[in-house]
Amino acid sequence: MRALIVDDEPLAREELAEMLQAHPQIELLGQFGNAIECLKNLKKLKPEVLFLDIEMPQISGLELANMLDNEEPPAIVFVTAYDQFAVDAFEQNAVDYLLKPIDSKRLAKSIVRLTQRFNTQGNDTPPLAKEPHAYQKLLKDQALRLIPCYFNQRVKLIRLEDVEYASCDLSGVHVATAKGLNHTQLTLKVLEEKSPLLRCHRQHLVNLDAISELSLEEHGGALLTTKSGNQLPVSRRYFKAIKEHFGL
Repeated sequence: MRALIVDDEPLAREELAEMLQAHPQIELLGQFGNAIECLKNLKKLKPEVLFLDIEMPQISGLELANMLDNEEPPAIVFVTAYDQFAVDAFEQNAVDYLLKPIDSKRLAKSIVRLTQRFNTQGNDTPPLAKEPHAYQKLLKDQALRLIPCYFNQRVKLIRLEDVEYASCDLSGVHVATAKGLNHTQLTLKVLEEKSPLLRCHRQHLVNLDAISELSLEEHGGALLTTKSGNQLPVSRRYFKAIKEHFGL
C-alpha cells in the first residue's frame, strides 16, 4: 500500500516513518509538513493511504480530507495528540485513528485494518474507490472554508466569499476573484460538491452573490456578468437553478 505521512511536527513524522519500516505492506512514498504540500503532490504520487495529522496550521487534516476527490480517495488514518477529534475523524470515513505518542502495537492493528480494507477492495484500486456514494454522504455537510491556489512557488489560501467563479480548461482548474485568476489542484467536481459554488455550465461554477447581471439568450441559455465584469455562459441544463435563486 503506497502511503504518505502528513504532519507539521518533524519528529512525529520521523518517528512514524521509522515505525512503518516494520510493516512491509506499507510503501512510504514521502512525508509532508503541511496539507498544502500534500495537495500539490497527490496527483503525482497517487497514495493509497494517508497517515494524516489533524491539528495543522492553515489547513487542518480534517479539511484536507474534505478536499480529496470522492471518486478516488485514499484511505485515511488520522494521527493526533487530541482524542477529542476521534468522532470527527471517523465522520471523515477514516480507517483508523491513532493517538500520539503512537504505540507500536496499536499501529500494527491499524495496518491490519488497512490490509483488510485493501484486500477486500482489490489491489487495483484505492481502498475507498468503490465506495464513492458512501464517502460523499459522509462529507456532504462538510463545506470548504479555503481554496489553496498556486502561482510559481507561492500558495494562496482564497476564502470562498472572495471567489467569483471557478472554471476548467486544458491547463487545469482556475479560481477567479476580483484580483484575477488563480490555479488550484482541486477538481471542479470537488468544488461543486463541497462549496456553495453553483454549476452554470459544464466548465464553470459561479458564486451567486458575485453575479451583477443576467442576460437571457435566444437558445434558452443565458450570459451572466460578475461584479468584476467577467462573463460566463449559462447552459439550459443549469439555468433553472439560477432562475429559482433570483426568483425569475
